Amino acid sequence: MIAITRFFYNYVFLPLFISALYLLSFFNDKVKRGFNERESERNELPDKINALDKRRKNIWFHSSSLGEFEQAKPIIEKLWNEENVNIIVTFFSPSGYENSIKYPYANIVTYIPLDTKARCKNFVETIQPDTVVFMRYDIWPNMVFELSEKEIPILLVDATMRKGSPRKIGFSNKFHSHIYKKINKILTVSEEDRKNFLEFDLDENKVVIVGDTRFDRVYQKSIVAKDKKLFSENIFSGKKVIVLGSSWPADEEVILPALLKIMTKSPEVILIIAPHEPTIQHLEKLEGQISPELDTIRFSYMNNYQNQRVILINSIGILLSLYYYADIAYVGGGFKQGIHNVLEPAVYGIPVLFGPKFQNSQEAFSIIEEGGARVIHTKKEAFRILKKLFDDDDYRKNLGNISAQYVKKNTGATAKIFEEIVSYL
Repeated sequence: MIAITRFFYNYVFLPLFISALYLLSFFNDKVKRGFNERESERNELPDKINALDKRRKNIWFHSSSLGEFEQAKPIIEKLWNEENVNIIVTFFSPSGYENSIKYPYANIVTYIPLDTKARCKNFVETIQPDTVVFMRYDIWPNMVFELSEKEIPILLVDATMRKGSPRKIGFSNKFHSHIYKKINKILTVSEEDRKNFLEFDLDENKVVIVGDTRFDRVYQKSIVAKDKKLFSENIFSGKKVIVLGSSWPADEEVILPALLKIMTKSPEVILIIAPHEPTIQHLEKLEGQISPELDTIRFSYMNNYQNQRVILINSIGILLSLYYYADIAYVGGGFKQGIHNVLEPAVYGIPVLFGPKFQNSQEAFSIIEEGGARVIHTKKEAFRILKKLFDDDDYRKNLGNISAQYVKKNTGATAKIFEEIVSYL
């Protein structure tokens, strides 16, 4: 059966997949860039590898895209600072590659090749890795087989496996069991993930719970974010600040009426809105919704700040730093396709609110169970929850402490993963 599945993968699925990507490249600039940049990197890679210090061992980290790479960064940076190694980083997506070319803790940033046998063989022989780390879930069968044949250690890190995963069904189950058995260590986020991986008939010693590096990463970033000084010192002294982070219009339609009602009677409340898409049209719409009841100012004009109650963020990349100033956070996406990162506000020890579509976030489930978050379904519920948080300081601080403790107790995965990787060097 495995031989049949591998035949299907190599001679049916892969040709169709690569052909579909090629056709899509005529209509999608991102896919087209991926093809062009992948070819360019393939030609330049041998010279880059030859320039590495041959006395150091090569560790290869692969992430599908930028999100998974964020989880790899704490591990990479610890290895960079504490071990004498070369770090090679690869991506599948153009966005991950293009946003990480200048990452200072990697010797080489490039693309993983498309997963044909010949390309994988050539890539492995070119980069000559001593240890390979795949992040989360993005493992490519032929690459795993090639590495395994050359007896190069492979680790799957921050690994998750849902109980109802399609990987467990029919032929897919047998094929993935075959792949996972070629991996030396699978380091899972939780006990549940470990149990689900073991259903692939894996050696129990191969699958180890270490936790999630996202907690370490958000903690590291929060320390740096505190030093960014986005606002003048004491600008919010005596105020209570709520940040709407990565909000969509669907979030704002529910939350803003409740907040405006509260703010008209509570002059100490300040609202900061960081839209997921801070376009001119979106900002103008928000200004229309909020005024004439309250004055607004855009973040780029804060030099002219005159105690406006609503600050609209018209830039990107500063959300984590914004949460530092907050007493309460609402995380957007819960009235659209799914919520954004709840750990970013939680790390600062503040209550976290979000809409009902949070099933994409295991952290949201956990922080609700811990008691540090509240789910908002309606405008009336938004008003009730927000008013209690603003009026009852002890209640608000208690929820915030729960949030902070939730993040703190889940840090430490990086050190465990580091030890596992070093054991293979």
